[in-house]
Amino acid sequence: MKTTIDIPEQALADAMRYTQARSKREAVVIALEEFNRRRQMIELLRHAGTCDQLITPEALQAQRRQS
Repeated sequence: MKTTIDIPEQALADAMRYTQARSKREAVVIALEEFNRRRQMIELLRHAGTCDQLITPEALQAQRRQS
């Protein structure tokens, strides 16, 4: 998708340096992907330990032995 945005020069230069991108577009894409990945991890961590329907490793081993 093509779009026009005003990105501060220093922020873009930093993004290109940190991502080792060869183009401005590549730097922006990498930065967006990393941002989204981190937000998804935060969402997953919010749910950590909230599922009470998981079986213990011991129970799983017992089921495997019975099969």
